[in-house]
Amino acid sequence: MSEQPHDLHTFMAQVTEEMSSEYQRIVARAAEDPGAAGDEGEENWASLLREWLPATYHVETKGRLVGTDGTMSPQIDVLVLKPSYPPKLLEKKVWLAQGVAAAFECKTTLRAEHIRSSAERCRSFKRLFPKRTGSPRTELTSPLIYGILAHSHVWKGSSSQPVENINRALETGLSVVEHPSERIDLLCIADLATWSTMEIARYNLDWAPQVDLRSLFGGDWGVTTSMICAAINGDQQKPEFRPIGALIAQLTQRMAWEDSMIRDLADYYRLANLWGSGAGPQQYWPASVYSNHVRAEIERGNLRNSGSWDDWNIGII
Repeated sequence: MSEQPHDLHTFMAQVTEEMSSEYQRIVARAAEDPGAAGDEGEENWASLLREWLPATYHVETKGRLVGTDGTMSPQIDVLVLKPSYPPKLLEKKVWLAQGVAAAFECKTTLRAEHIRSSAERCRSFKRLFPKRTGSPRTELTSPLIYGILAHSHVWKGSSSQPVENINRALETGLSVVEHPSERIDLLCIADLATWSTMEIARYNLDWAPQVDLRSLFGGDWGVTTSMICAAINGDQQKPEFRPIGALIAQLTQRMAWEDSMIRDLADYYRLANLWGSGAGPQQYWPASVYSNHVRAEIERGNLRNSGSWDDWNIGII
C-alpha cells in the first residue's frame, strides 16, 4: 500500500502551483511595467509569509533598517518584524533594526549577478547589529536572517545546470564575506530549490585530509559553513518535496533560535520532513572567528552533540 503524503506537503504543492501561476502572469506583463511586476512579485512573497509564519509576526514590504547609531541600510523588499515591534511604527517605512527578524530581497527571475550583489548587501544589513559573544551559535550567526526569494531562474535550457550555476554564484559572492555571521542565510527559488546555512562549530584537520586545512585554519582546527541545497529531483529527494516548504521550515527554525515560543512548530516542520534532503560545498574559517572565551571552551572539549536548541551543539542549523 502506498504511503499517504502528509497534508503539509499537499499544502506546499498547492502554494507552489499558485506561485507558478503568479509568475506566468507577472512575466507576461513585465515588459509593459517592470516596476509594477517587481512590486507584485514582492507582494506574492509577503502574502505567503503572512499566511505561513506565526500570526504574532508582522510581514511588511519596502523600507530601510536603521541601526542604533542612526546608520541606514539600503532598501529591502520584504521584512518580518518581531512580535514586540511597536504598533505605532508599523506605518513607517524605516524599520528599527533590532525589531526585524528577517529581511528578504525578491527577484522574479533570478540571475547569477543577483546572488553576488546580494552577498554584498547582506553584509551591510548585518553590520547594523552588534557582534554577539557567548557561544558558538551566537558568534557564528546574526540575529538578522537575510535571504533571497525568487519565483524562478534564467537557466531553462535543456542542457542547463541551474543548481550548479547557483552554487558557483554563491561561492563567488560569499568569498568576500569576512565573518560567518555576515553570510546569506536562505535562498529560495520556488520552482527549483532552497539553500540554507549550516555551520560546524569545530572541524578537525583529519576530517578532510585532501584539503590543506592547516593553512586555511591557521591551526589544528577551524569552522566550516555550508549552503545546503535541497532541490526538486535532487539526490535522495522525495517526490513530495517543495522548495517553498523548505523555506517556511528553515525560516521558522532560524526564528525559533531567537524565539523559543515557536520551537515546537519548528520541530514539527523538521520531523514532517519539510526540509527535504540536500548537500552543499563548504567554506573554511580559522578558529579566530570566535572570541577568546568561546575558542578556549571549545578547546576544553565543551562542544556537544545533543541535537536541536543547544548553543554548544557541534552542528548548527
